[in-house]
Amino acid sequence: MASALDTLCGQAYGARQYHLLGVYKQRAMVILTLVSIPLAVVWFYTGEILLLFGQDPDIAAEAGTYARWMIPAIFAYGLLQCHVRFLQTQNIVFPVMASAGAAAAFHLLVCWLLVYVAGMGSKGAALSNAISYWVYVIVLAVYVRVSGSCKETWTGFSTEAFRDVLSFFRLAVPSALMVCLEMWSFELIVLLSGLLPNPKLETSVLSISLNTAAFVWMIPFGLGSAISTRVSNELGAGRPDAARLAVRVVVFLAMAEGLVMGLVLICIRYVWGHAYSDVEEVVTYVAWMMLIISVSNFFDGIQCVLSDEQGLWLGIICGLMVQVLLLMAITICTDWDKEADKAKDRVFSSSLPTDFATEDSAI
Repeated sequence: MASALDTLCGQAYGARQYHLLGVYKQRAMVILTLVSIPLAVVWFYTGEILLLFGQDPDIAAEAGTYARWMIPAIFAYGLLQCHVRFLQTQNIVFPVMASAGAAAAFHLLVCWLLVYVAGMGSKGAALSNAISYWVYVIVLAVYVRVSGSCKETWTGFSTEAFRDVLSFFRLAVPSALMVCLEMWSFELIVLLSGLLPNPKLETSVLSISLNTAAFVWMIPFGLGSAISTRVSNELGAGRPDAARLAVRVVVFLAMAEGLVMGLVLICIRYVWGHAYSDVEEVVTYVAWMMLIISVSNFFDGIQCVLSDEQGLWLGIICGLMVQVLLLMAITICTDWDKEADKAKDRVFSSSLPTDFATEDSAI
């Protein structure tokens, strides 16, 4: 749902309505915190839910325990996404990158302490995620508060954040569905693998495959974030031709990245499995899956910017191909001048009268 900020904050920044970025961020923080409550309830009962879907009892119990210890992370993650997008849409990326690097280094230490020193095992791994996310959020919140680069976009807490919530939902819900339906399709194959004849082997290999796919997906995801910001800024500034050109450039970059990463995955397929397991059966199985992942990553990278488990993943590829074709058709048929007009209407309909905005900013 935080993806809505890519559009709202990006267009407001392009239109030079800087005070709106802080309002949009606060509105998103409130909404995402509220949405996290029912999601936390689902996480609390994950083990029971998996059993209802016929999963192996041992796997369901372990996943349920892990999910419960991850609950604090969901609230931090929602706030984190609000801060990251607030900064990215202003083209403030280095502090975000540096904070992410520091949080990752901190996470390694915390994870080691909780998992091995404290002997908490998978519970410690889950809790370390929550701690690292909260540290990351705090670092970015402090930066927004004290940095001079945010003095025009963050003017303090405002009651305006509670106004026009429905307009946020109109963008947030479709954005969430667009991301979730793709992610859930990958998660679904892990659930389906648990129903296969050898569930522990199948879920092990699918989990490794899913982590690998998510790992390489971060590169096109970064390109997607960049183009979302660029297009929003250009449309907000009333430059549809620049937005169109940016889309063409990023599609070319995504295709080039997909080819390069596909070749890398193929070259390391026989050693990659050893990073996760010493079981030869798992390593061999992963090597076969890497060939399929290399293909899915190519199509997945493009759409980011716009009976056995091999069969399950091939189904994912078919879905990605359909998604790529549909997104390409939508992009080609987009009236960029019309989108620029819509961006202008959206930004200025959210703007406050100068005297009211100034008064509210003092809160």
